Amino acid sequence: MRITVFGGAGTAGSRVVTEALTRGHEVTAVVRDRARFTELHPRATHRTGDAGDPAQVAELAAGQDVVVNATRPAPGREADHAAVTRALLAGLAATPDVRLLVIGGAGSLTVPGTDGTRVIDDPRFVPPAWRHVAEASNAQYEALRTADTPVNWTYLSPPALLEPGVRTARFRLGRDELLIDAAGKSSLSMEDLAVALLDETESPRHPRGRFTAGY
Repeated sequence: MRITVFGGAGTAGSRVVTEALTRGHEVTAVVRDRARFTELHPRATHRTGDAGDPAQVAELAAGQDVVVNATRPAPGREADHAAVTRALLAGLAATPDVRLLVIGGAGSLTVPGTDGTRVIDDPRFVPPAWRHVAEASNAQYEALRTADTPVNWTYLSPPALLEPGVRTARFRLGRDELLIDAAGKSSLSMEDLAVALLDETESPRHPRGRFTAGY
């Protein structure tokens, strides 16, 4: 399978690239600045590109099977989340056979055991200082959910806590509800997030929808 990863040098994107290469896929890792090529996996194809530019998205998606968006906006530019999503959809509209997988946020999930309270509104999971980031991720998800597009997209919501860790390949999957363990913690390693994403890439179970993963 041929996979293009926007944000290929990021904390989540780099792990997606590694997981995909480990599984034998052909990977194009994309960064905005050529100076970051040294941070990319040596076995990936290195390209520069902007996920917010539909023309560049179309060029980098040509001949591919899947495009993964693992980009994150710079601090203070969180509103770019939704704009980048719309640009990806526009760039892929001419090649609807290329699937789009987006690593998003947890804020739009609901909290189990509540009357539909969203994660963004529960300070146990989203403290006030991080609400603006969660709002941007929610807007990103809405840009996909409400789009009139031929693109076959899937949105992966991480748990409340996503950190570098170890690859266990042992986690649970859900759809619209936050996954919480017996201790009340919602977490997953970035390595296992990459596993969940590549599992979905190889065996699609959530076309034009959202899923989540967690321990």
